[in-house]
Amino acid sequence: MHGKIQEALDAGQIYIAFQPIVDLERRETFGYEALARCKSEAFADAPALIHEAFTTRCMGELGRSLREMSVRTSPGAALFVNLHPAEFNEGWLVRPDDPIFYHDPGVFLEITESVPLSHYQHCHGVLKEIRGRGVSLAIDDLGAGFSNLKYIADLSPEVVKLDRELVADLHTQPRLQTLVTAIVKLCNALGARVIAEGIESADELKAVIDTGTHYGQGYLIARPAFPAPKVAWNAIPIRRR
Repeated sequence: MHGKIQEALDAGQIYIAFQPIVDLERRETFGYEALARCKSEAFADAPALIHEAFTTRCMGELGRSLREMSVRTSPGAALFVNLHPAEFNEGWLVRPDDPIFYHDPGVFLEITESVPLSHYQHCHGVLKEIRGRGVSLAIDDLGAGFSNLKYIADLSPEVVKLDRELVADLHTQPRLQTLVTAIVKLCNALGARVIAEGIESADELKAVIDTGTHYGQGYLIARPAFPAPKVAWNAIPIRRR
């Protein structure tokens, strides 16, 4: 591990914050996204930490440490764990003792939709091995920039996460609502559940619910924190049948 990163780990300056993901129909917690946080003066923020690990070619080792912390400090629910594409090139992810294989509530590995699909076509073997051991797959950031819906067909994820770009001011954009509703129906047909990320207002949440989206995540519901924060259930309307 690169010196500055190892020093931050040893000093307890790298930790995991948890953000709830809630079932919008059942009004219950579905799981938590595990988000890396860093309070070391050596790094401006968590993205700077990740960039340092990538440039010094220790992303696989850092990813393993982050996964271990995520499982060890988790609130005892399904975990959504971010996977950097560089980790496919190292052997840490498929080691049989990786903590993700022993988290009984379940683990969803998030891979970003912004990475070229060709990269993942070379990594199907790794994904197949991981998923064969019970780990699920989530496509992250759908709708951020240019979106390739072929990801959903090719990778067969259990979950698709809609980027904030598709959620922001959704209630004011009828055509966008039509698009998101169609995406949710497509995902349903392909066997994937949908999470709307970045929900920040009651109006956005109502619009998300109206599209049929299964799960919600965002500041309106709870901000990332450690220990895991409480959900603002009063912000989530009860669906009338």
